[in-house]
Amino acid sequence: MARVTPCEVLVLPPAPLPRARGQAPLPRLRAAVAAVFVLDGAVFGSWAARVPDVAAAVGAGHSALGVALLCLSVGALAAMQVTGALCARLGAGVVTTVAALLLCVSLVLPGLAGSMPALCAALLAFGAATGTVNVAANAVGVTVERRLGRPLLSGLHAGFSLGGLAGALLGGLLATVAGVAAHLVAVGAGGLLVTAWAGRALVGADGPRSAAPEPAAARAGRARPTAVLVVLGAVAGCTAFGEGALSDWGALHLREELGASTALAAAGYAGFSLAMACGRLAGARLVAAVGERRLLAGGAVLAAAGGAAAVTATSVPAALAGYVLVGLGLANVFPLAVSRAGVLAGARGIALATTVGYTGLLGGPPLIGLLAEHAGLPAALATVPLLALVAAGLVLTISGDALRVPVTPRGLLAAVALRVQPLVSGFGHGTAVYVRDLRVLQPL
Repeated sequence: MARVTPCEVLVLPPAPLPRARGQAPLPRLRAAVAAVFVLDGAVFGSWAARVPDVAAAVGAGHSALGVALLCLSVGALAAMQVTGALCARLGAGVVTTVAALLLCVSLVLPGLAGSMPALCAALLAFGAATGTVNVAANAVGVTVERRLGRPLLSGLHAGFSLGGLAGALLGGLLATVAGVAAHLVAVGAGGLLVTAWAGRALVGADGPRSAAPEPAAARAGRARPTAVLVVLGAVAGCTAFGEGALSDWGALHLREELGASTALAAAGYAGFSLAMACGRLAGARLVAAVGERRLLAGGAVLAAAGGAAAVTATSVPAALAGYVLVGLGLANVFPLAVSRAGVLAGARGIALATTVGYTGLLGGPPLIGLLAEHAGLPAALATVPLLALVAAGLVLTISGDALRVPVTPRGLLAAVALRVQPLVSGFGHGTAVYVRDLRVLQPL
């Protein structure tokens, strides 16, 4: 049998897997994991819509709010470090169920905070639950995708975006009639009901767990693609930065800089989430039509254009249009990167790529806050289109060379040089070289 390299594995579509003994039926498992993605998005959208109110309740300015959001990021990233190992040991479905329960409970805590220390502690716990759900649910999603034998993760992430849309719209409506605590308690209670329904199927997602130790050969094989996992995560992280920035600061930008009402400010994140949902629902067809490289690079450029339009807009409609373009551009970057990481290295690969990716999603908001304190919020949000362009450049490094070039600053520069040099020598010839050599980013 011919030896299959990790690069060749990347271009293969997920192979259909038979149902293992003890596994939940595929239709119910697919519905259950989709429900968790929707729930996660609704929780995040609800929180995003009430960020200005939470900040006002504790008297937090831009810099103080940035510090509080940093606690959310630290909690999430710390939890992600151990979630991959927990999924491998206990099963991704079990971890997803427990984490979803904790997510619904911890959502209430920021609404109860009356001081900055209390808010930081609340966001630390909320962030840990968020990080665990994201890794574990993606691991279940990759399992379902492999059992189906066709791409699915973009559609599941569309559920997250639709949930974020619903949460943001509901939050905008309730902001005028209900307090933050009451709103978040209601969302958390509804989430507990959803988790109770989905939990039975999720617990059986992986079938019976084996106590046998993992073979050394399997561990060694899994360790090989670390470089490409980090690069995939970096691409996702640069674009996820924009998602985190708009979720936590988009409404505040519309309210403070353009004078939008509370409900209209919440519509900014709602429009962004709707655009992401539409882009993700069409993700599989777009990949088949234009290829992954064009979809990822073109989407990043579109997001950069939308971000630039949003931060330079002088009217609310123009800024909302910019948010929509950012959502459309970023829609498929993260799910495609996570799906490939899961094909390469299972739950631990998902944990690594997700951790790197969510560094941008969760680290972006506190950085925006610190920059806004010194340069103003529009200037701080200008980092969104800048990093989207960086992501477009990083896409050029995701090829067979990414498995051979060490992931160091020098290695990444060398990988970029390998891709940029043909363009310098001749645009037409360079384009042909890209199409010929791009082994990783081929249509599924």
